[in-house]
Amino acid sequence: MIVPKTPQLRRMLQYVGLPLLLLAGFDLAVVVAYNGFHLEWVALPNIPLALYGSAIGIILGFRNNSAYSRWWEARTLWGTVVNNSRSLGRQVTTGMRANGAAEAAELKEVQRCMVYHQIAFVHALRQHLRGLEPWWELKPLLESAGCSVDEMKGLSEQKNLPLALQQRMGRMLDDCLERGWMDPMQWRAMDESLNDLVDAQGGAERIKNTPMPKQYDYFPQFFVQIYCVLLPLALVTSMGWFTPLGSTLVGFMFLALDKIGRDLEDPFDNTIYDIPMTAISKTIETNLRQMLGETELPEPEKPVAGVLW
Repeated sequence: MIVPKTPQLRRMLQYVGLPLLLLAGFDLAVVVAYNGFHLEWVALPNIPLALYGSAIGIILGFRNNSAYSRWWEARTLWGTVVNNSRSLGRQVTTGMRANGAAEAAELKEVQRCMVYHQIAFVHALRQHLRGLEPWWELKPLLESAGCSVDEMKGLSEQKNLPLALQQRMGRMLDDCLERGWMDPMQWRAMDESLNDLVDAQGGAERIKNTPMPKQYDYFPQFFVQIYCVLLPLALVTSMGWFTPLGSTLVGFMFLALDKIGRDLEDPFDNTIYDIPMTAISKTIETNLRQMLGETELPEPEKPVAGVLW
């Protein structure tokens, strides 16, 4: 996610890159042909630019609203992951009681194991959505959770690792209930937190696995390109040598709007336009480890070149 605090003109111009450069070159060629070589046939002053521009603006606005809705829903789902991770961590660390001093140390280890499984779930979900390898980050977390080599090998073979981690946590809750470390009401509250986390994962996977219809990409981009080609042809008779200035500026607006919509369509595409899942995951890890009483906590994720990952 791009998080600069001040406008960056250079980045704005680079945003549309080659299309903007080609448009400026075409605008210059049109004005030279019309004013320099007196080729009056290149001018089309009767093109209803205002009508075309309004229609294209409506199409782009509709597409961009749909794209932003997907991006914002993804951020909302990760907000749900944050809230329920904290709730589950609080419930695990405060809602269980050992049956005597002999079980206190064992219960504390189980609580640590469950909290670290939740941390692993968050990181696994992030990598799962981005299509990246998670084990370099998950291995130390699962080792801290007390997982054996065979258990980690079994997890590594799962196609949906976040779901497998949730299943293990569910079994841990069942074992705690059977041992009398919690009552059925506490078990139900924790199980509902797990259900909410699974719902959030399912919502994120729905966005990831259901791309925007290709027509939403192809036609708005095609209409914008046609409009940019027509701009200098319609403006050259009235603006003369200043045609490239007006045409390129208006074309830049439409090209930028088109690219904004396409960039926001997939918030889990591992690009600078993603929601900041790495920063959110690091925040959750810090919060949960704090609940365990740890003092050596990871540093918050910081923007790199104006991008928060």
